[in-house]
Amino acid sequence: MLDRISLILVVIGALNWGSIGLFQFDLVAWIFGGQGAVISRIIYTLVALAGVWCLSLLFRESALLSDAGDDAK
Repeated sequence: MLDRISLILVVIGALNWGSIGLFQFDLVAWIFGGQGAVISRIIYTLVALAGVWCLSLLFRESALLSDAGDDAK
């Protein structure tokens, strides 16, 4: 469950960065009242923590693949 929530937050962050890069428009800041607003800062922090959590998916995936290969022998 935590993996899915993290992935959703990372996608939200990616879409926000895409809107900043393409249109110079910060969607999170616009929705929640500016970059300095407390709720905006909480969202940015949650997205950052989700990104760090999703790094573990890279390592878990390769571990799962190697375990599956051992079962096939």
